[in-house]
Amino acid sequence: MENGIYAALTRQSGLMREMRVVANNIANANTTGFRREGVIFAEHLTRLDRRGEGLSMADARGRLVDLRQSVLGQTNGAFDLGIEGEGFFMVSTPEGNRLTRAGAFMPSPEGELMNADGNRLLDEGEAPITIPPGAGQIDVGADGTISANGQPVGKVGLFNADDTQLTHQGGTLFAYDGAVLPAEATGIRQGFLEESNVDPVFEISRMIEVQRAYELGQSFLDREDQRIRSTITALSR
Repeated sequence: MENGIYAALTRQSGLMREMRVVANNIANANTTGFRREGVIFAEHLTRLDRRGEGLSMADARGRLVDLRQSVLGQTNGAFDLGIEGEGFFMVSTPEGNRLTRAGAFMPSPEGELMNADGNRLLDEGEAPITIPPGAGQIDVGADGTISANGQPVGKVGLFNADDTQLTHQGGTLFAYDGAVLPAEATGIRQGFLEESNVDPVFEISRMIEVQRAYELGQSFLDREDQRIRSTITALSR
């Protein structure tokens, strides 16, 4: 029966990981550009003896990121940019370039567009975008072209990457392996921000389900612990 305990422990560990992921989704339900995550459960089978008896163990190390489009909320901010369709903005971070759907930017004292964390927004050539000093009316076209008083001053880069090559690094940033390509059939809306694609009602329901499953698993482990203790006590008499 010890094998059953080990199998239950791996299941409990996976449920705990899923609970943390669900809690993080709920905490970021109002975070601009956040993509919800899920846990991928896998089953590993191994043969125990020549008779063909096996043991099944759960594994929940994988994560799945939901990249579906969310609602664009109007803010009227000149540097608030929402993406319509697939694709990501690219920002420069101390760890390297990263992709994001969060489009709230502002000019630095030097005129470089950056987000609240100080990561600079990059253009289609992966270079920082700078707004000239004293620029007047700022307009951003659907293709990402930035104009100041009707004169083009830069173009926001929109990029696509293979979903399997994306790694969520917390918050709204994604690292990527391999090359990125220009996003096609994608537009930008100035004065809008994309909301989180987390459904709070669904996540709370999922949290209740995971909690109940965890409690059932814990009950099984408690009963097995009591059975083993009783057996040891009986044999030691």
